[in-house]
Amino acid sequence: MKIEWIPVTRFEQNCSVLWCERTGKAVVIDPGGDTDRILDVLESETLTLDRVLVTHGHLDHCGAAGVFAASMGVPIEGPHIADRPLIDALGEQGVRGGLRYARPFMPARWLNQGDRIAFGDVELEVRHCPGHTPGHVAYHHAPSRFAVVGDILFQGSIGVWKTPRDFLTLFHSIRENLFPLGDDVTFLPGHGETSRFGLERQHNPFVSDHAAMRVAELLEQRNGMIR
Repeated sequence: MKIEWIPVTRFEQNCSVLWCERTGKAVVIDPGGDTDRILDVLESETLTLDRVLVTHGHLDHCGAAGVFAASMGVPIEGPHIADRPLIDALGEQGVRGGLRYARPFMPARWLNQGDRIAFGDVELEVRHCPGHTPGHVAYHHAPSRFAVVGDILFQGSIGVWKTPRDFLTLFHSIRENLFPLGDDVTFLPGHGETSRFGLERQHNPFVSDHAAMRVAELLEQRNGMIR
């Protein structure tokens, strides 16, 4: 599998193009906007778009997904159905966020933990990782030790959360559903530079092994106060 990513929209969101080297079949993950730049990659590499994938329902990640997929004659898959309210509200998100081209869409398939997505010789595994949004998913390619994780995890940080409960959900999504894929897995976040799960497990102040010990201590203290 080969991959190229393009920062799109004024939010500099990492849209990615993944493709099978033998067949030239490709997927585009999170076409939030600037679709002419995405088309440039597809055309320069002589790729055939197989489908559009979405990590979650925020404007910068999927604002242009519906229009782009329709123009290319391909289906959209993802995210998890828990993000449907966000996708249904993309028009309103676009007005608030200054990306007025954003339109709601209906995926051909909502995705769940463990689902598989095949194009050419490439197969991605879906990981449902709520916390930043309820329906956020990540895409893992085991043979190349690579994952596209959207706004779940960043180099030295994690996705935004709204409540303490959401933080714990996001924390557990990362610690229990991403880190077990292996310390050597390189990941592309929704914004910024790539990193490896092992580096984040060691050094990320929110989800490192040290942070996990502190979270466990705080939860134990809270549970003791509730008893």
